[in-house]
Amino acid sequence: MIFRNGPSRLLFMLLILAALILIALDLNSQKFREGRNYVNLIITPLQWLVDMPARLADNVSDVVVSRSSLVAENNRLRTEALVLEQRVLQNAALTAENRRLRALLNARSRVESEVRLAELVGVNPNPFRHEILTNLGSEDGITTGQPALDAGGVMGQVISVAPLISRVMLITDSRAAVPVETVRTGFRSVLLGNGNPESLELDFVPATTDIRVGDLLVTSGLGGRFPEGYPIAEVSEVTRDPGRPFLVIRAVPTARLDKSRHLLLLDRPPVLGAMESDSLEGNDG
Repeated sequence: MIFRNGPSRLLFMLLILAALILIALDLNSQKFREGRNYVNLIITPLQWLVDMPARLADNVSDVVVSRSSLVAENNRLRTEALVLEQRVLQNAALTAENRRLRALLNARSRVESEVRLAELVGVNPNPFRHEILTNLGSEDGITTGQPALDAGGVMGQVISVAPLISRVMLITDSRAAVPVETVRTGFRSVLLGNGNPESLELDFVPATTDIRVGDLLVTSGLGGRFPEGYPIAEVSEVTRDPGRPFLVIRAVPTARLDKSRHLLLLDRPPVLGAMESDSLEGNDG
């Protein structure tokens, strides 16, 4: 009956029988278990070698993923650091601007005239014209001749006005001339611009005049162009030449002409030929 179903059925039965015999031997034969242990001892290193490429691939993948994560984290931290740095710089700029505005408000409290707070919006690119533009014009009540100053002192004077902007000639312009006096002695003279943004000159000062480095110059109020007593410059150099009747005197502006972004425009009546040296001819300083 067994052989009637063909060799496949016989083979199946033989395999089952062999499996049962092996199970019985495994349970009851110590020598068989020892032999299996020896086989495992030989096969285990071979299996470890076979698995090594897969493990290496997993490790390399972990390293690549870890490095990519580190690079991404580094880029994120660097971006955050730049953002924070920009915020610090922006806060520093705002702090500095607030400091300048507070100084300007303090200067305003010392001014007896009505003033308007203006903002610098442009600079004349012509190197021979020291002029700036402000954001206030005739529609804001600005007129020619109004003095301009910052927290440090006199900057210049409005010389032309449009509806929305005004043009201010700085005291360093070669056309500028301002009647001044020294605080220490009261000596009066005319302070001239010479085209140098960091230097001014006193005109026709006799060699016998008592004037020294460090003397503060203020507006004298003569000529009606500027109110009296506003700081404008400090004497930086006094040169006496025995062969000449006049001293060579240079001074530095007290205003921050090249740095101030805000300025005060004093409410003063316009004066024809304001602050220009030609209009001072015939005045006694």
